[in-house]
Amino acid sequence: MKIVLRNRKHCYVADPCSIKVSAKKVGSLLGKNGLNLLVNNAAVLASGTLLNIPVEDMQTTFNTNMTGPLVVIREYLPYLQTAAKASGTPGISCDKSAVINISSTGGSISSILSMYAQFPVLPYSASKAGLNMLTALIAVELKPDEILCMALHPGWVRTDMGGEDELNLEVRESVEGMLRVIRSLTENKHGGFMDYTGKTLPW
Repeated sequence: MKIVLRNRKHCYVADPCSIKVSAKKVGSLLGKNGLNLLVNNAAVLASGTLLNIPVEDMQTTFNTNMTGPLVVIREYLPYLQTAAKASGTPGISCDKSAVINISSTGGSISSILSMYAQFPVLPYSASKAGLNMLTALIAVELKPDEILCMALHPGWVRTDMGGEDELNLEVRESVEGMLRVIRSLTENKHGGFMDYTGKTLPW
């Protein structure tokens, strides 16, 4: 994933130094109200099974899909904390301060088992399951700061990663659905896992 800044420089989430530089740049652009919404949309898709996946592919996938979002959250946390304090309202909501981790049903242990023979994507699924766990645990850590944190599945979208199958969602439909879900988030969804329709997904 890369975050495009105003000066056209990029943030590569597999590179902690790049993340630190981007956070400093974004911080210089923010006002006293901080940053109220951080969306982690990092993803690489590596296919493979136990017997044929290169270790390097596993490492790259975890660095991008799980470790990268962790470092992004950590570097941007001061700005999220500022937004939460500046809101002046009690409780947890997306309008106040929130972290949205874009996940996948491929990271749902109970869902992927029935699909694995057709979609042998061990690195991707394991890393997204890790992202889901990361989301749940970070939600515990961020609760005292009243920062909402949850995982969101965009659906199977017609993209380079999702493929061009006519049954796949159009990008616009997925994005509009996710925006509706994000706008509706309140404390009862803190630490949860949902899809673009608002359906709660199994871990």
